Amino acid sequence: MLAGAGLGSVIAECMLRIGFQNITVIDGDKVEQTNLNRQNFIADDIGTPKVEALYKRLKSINPLANIKVENIFLTKENVLQYVAGYDVAVNAIDFTSDLPFIFDEICAQKKIPVLHPYNLGWASALIVLDPTGDKITSIQDSFKNFELAIVDHVIKYSKKYFDDEPIWLRNILNQYAAETESLPPPQLAVGSFLAAASCTRIACRLVLKEPVSFFPEIYYTNNL
Repeated sequence: MLAGAGLGSVIAECMLRIGFQNITVIDGDKVEQTNLNRQNFIADDIGTPKVEALYKRLKSINPLANIKVENIFLTKENVLQYVAGYDVAVNAIDFTSDLPFIFDEICAQKKIPVLHPYNLGWASALIVLDPTGDKITSIQDSFKNFELAIVDHVIKYSKKYFDDEPIWLRNILNQYAAETESLPPPQLAVGSFLAAASCTRIACRLVLKEPVSFFPEIYYTNNL
């Protein structure tokens, strides 16, 4: 299951093409022109519900696949009814509320591992949550500026365990934090595709019961 059809739209196609046959995508948003630089949509999709445009695309690739879409926004009140019976969940929900945390909690109750992908522009990061393991709220328990906290965690983790601090990413983080306007984090198509590749590989490992590195460890893919 993919919650969020922005970055999730790219992940869904990658998973489909690798062989996943049962995919559910949930989102209530519509395609906007600003989505086209990094999400899996085309100009003709503008104004169309994201899940409908994605359904059409995925079925055109594999008509036999079991693609389900829910054209709704997940909320604190309805999220429980949509989370059940999945092997893996992808949490690509925007951090505009504490809903991503609630989604994780419900997945943990249902024993569903959760993938948290992040588009870092020229790179990507992936956090994998074990239903019985550490919570992502240990990074920061507030959704406000949570994306910044994630990037800071990636940088510190890379420096500590890989002895390779991504200075370029730290510079971008500092520049973004200094912005006076309300702007979304900078994202590129490269980061979307790197995140999709990471999610697909780890989802395969999970369903095949192969070893996976769970949070607080991370998967970091750098294209520089």
